[in-house]
Amino acid sequence: MKTIYHKSNTRGHTDFGWLNSYHSFSFGNYYDAQRINFGTLRVLNDDTVAKGRGFGTHPHKNMEIISIPLEGDLKHMDDMGNSTVIKAGDIQVMSAGTGISHSEYNKSQENEVKFLQIWVIPNEQNVTPRYDQISIADVKTKNSLYQILSPNQDDSGVWIHQNAWFHLANYDNGITDSYTLKNDRNGVYVFVLDGQVEVNGKKLNSRDGLGLWETKEVSFKANSKVDILVMEIPMT
Repeated sequence: MKTIYHKSNTRGHTDFGWLNSYHSFSFGNYYDAQRINFGTLRVLNDDTVAKGRGFGTHPHKNMEIISIPLEGDLKHMDDMGNSTVIKAGDIQVMSAGTGISHSEYNKSQENEVKFLQIWVIPNEQNVTPRYDQISIADVKTKNSLYQILSPNQDDSGVWIHQNAWFHLANYDNGITDSYTLKNDRNGVYVFVLDGQVEVNGKKLNSRDGLGLWETKEVSFKANSKVDILVMEIPMT
C-alpha cells in the first residue's frame, strides 16, 4: 500500500473577501508541482462564499464537476436552462463535455454558503453536457458508508463518466468500518469534513486528506463523532 497525506493547513488558500477557498490540489493562483491531482481526482476545493456573492457565468469543458453543499443555499444557473438551488443534503453533478457555461451564487443575503467543489477527469471526451441534482437523504445511513456517486445510472446517488465511487459516512465515536475497493487498480482519497478518524491506522483531523493506493481495503476507526468523504478514483 502507498499513501500520501495532506494535512489541512498545507492546502492552498485563496481569499478574495467574497470567496474563501482552500485547495487540496493546484488550482487558480495556487500551484504545487507535487499536488496536481490524485489519479483522476483533479480538484477538491473547500469553498465559503459571502452572503449574496458568487461566481459569475463562466465556461467548463470535458470535466465531471461535483458540488456537495455543507451549509447554506447555493443558487445554480446554466446555459442548459437549469435554475436550481442546492443545499446541505443535496449533491449536484455536471458533465461539462463539449462545453457548458454556468454561475453559482449564495442565495442568502444573511448567511454564508459552504460547499465542496470536486472535479474528476472523465474517461470519455466531448460527451453531451448534462446536469443532475438529487437529495441524498433517502440513502443516508448512520455509522456506515453510504454511496452518493458511481459510474452507473441505476446505482444509488448521481453518476459520472468515470469509474469512480463516492461515499459519505457519519460515525459516532468508537465506530469501526471498512471500505473494499471496487477495482484494486484504483485508489481512495479520504477527506475529513469534521472530527477525528484513523484511516488504516493513520490519525486524521478535520479537513485532512489521505490518499491510498495499491490496496484492496481501507479501514476506519472514529476517534470522535466524525464525518468523512471517501472517493475511489482511477489512478490513471
